[in-house]
Amino acid sequence: MKQFFGMSQNGNLQEAVRGLSNPQLIMLLSNSDQFESHVKKLEELYPQVPSIGCIGMSYDTKVVEKGVSVVAFYDGVTAAANVLEEVSVMPVKYIERLERDMHTVNGSQKDTICIDFCSGNDACVLTTLYSALKHRNISLVGGTGDAGKVSANGKIYEDAVAYALVRNNHGKVKAYKENIYRQMGNYRFIASKTDKANYILGKLNGKPAKQVYQDILHITEKEITTQTFKNPFGKINGNETCIISIKEVTGSALTCFRQVNDSDVLILLELGDFRATVRETIQSIRRDFPKLSAVFSVNCLFRYLLFNDNHYMQEYLQEMGTLGNHAGLVGYGEHYNNQFVNQSMTCVVFE
Repeated sequence: MKQFFGMSQNGNLQEAVRGLSNPQLIMLLSNSDQFESHVKKLEELYPQVPSIGCIGMSYDTKVVEKGVSVVAFYDGVTAAANVLEEVSVMPVKYIERLERDMHTVNGSQKDTICIDFCSGNDACVLTTLYSALKHRNISLVGGTGDAGKVSANGKIYEDAVAYALVRNNHGKVKAYKENIYRQMGNYRFIASKTDKANYILGKLNGKPAKQVYQDILHITEKEITTQTFKNPFGKINGNETCIISIKEVTGSALTCFRQVNDSDVLILLELGDFRATVRETIQSIRRDFPKLSAVFSVNCLFRYLLFNDNHYMQEYLQEMGTLGNHAGLVGYGEHYNNQFVNQSMTCVVFE
């Protein structure tokens, strides 16, 4: 299979798709002002081709901040695209669509990936999607787009998750997750006074969460929302650490970008050597894939901001580009199988 990437910094879709012929799946990454017109135009240009889309920045060797980009797979791919609706209420109501598409694509753990773009309620969405995918051990990689909108097959949806099942007919696929953080000290917290609906973390070990975070890191209240770039929380999930970013201060509590529940055990994380971690990820991919066709990744907005602050973003894209054809989305939350994480990178690699 092969991956196409085309872009236009000023939002010209015709320019972004120049040279794209016979795609078997298309992913549209657009801006909020032109998203609806781009979805409509893309369907006119490539009718009947499975497609998903969302609002967000994108990249290959350069970042597209406000324009439009198109990522497409062709030459040896079997794909299906669809949507689960009402994700804030009951996404499982539409799970038959995914089950039907899995039967159609007829993929397996070895050769198939599910890529999703979500409008929100990610944790519930991932539990729902993975309840079907796990029967074939199919991995999932994806992220949250902006403005609460996604598209599938030429239609725009709110309160929904758009997904694409992609089978590589000529090789294997594998999903990866990259964590550039490590545990800080021996801090362990029991969460309480949480508000699951609003992602609020009220207390840590019985004390106001805001005060605990400030006291450990010796920072002012104003610094909390930028300090999370260096010191997010982590939730232990077996051998995995799910990163939890702080969104804002709410009274004496902290509002996060993912759900925290009463009695969750949290740790404090600190930024590690992210350049070394990226190199390790690239080396791991090279070991697993001596022959590589494409990499599609989702990088967190906070990673993008962190890398920019450290004058590393362009270097990062060039390093990932040495793998071959690398493209992706800057998301507002990253998906890896049934995990909703923050400040991470997830990707799928195609042989």
